[in-house]
Amino acid sequence: MEIVVRLDVMLAMRKMKSRDLAERVGITEQNISLLKSGKVKGIRFETLARICEVLDCQPGDLLEAVQTPSSLA
Repeated sequence: MEIVVRLDVMLAMRKMKSRDLAERVGITEQNISLLKSGKVKGIRFETLARICEVLDCQPGDLLEAVQTPSSLA
């Protein structure tokens, strides 16, 4: 199983740019980009909570657990 980040979907639904989210959350646009691409190993709960606050969503709207082919065996 792997965790997929759906931040790009939520940004599109909210018609918000990564740059605007980064400013409002207080992190760099580069970190938002890394989150969107799933190239991070972790995220602070404080940062996740702030992203959810800005996007008016729940953590489950941003993160999804999906089966990987190896986990189906």
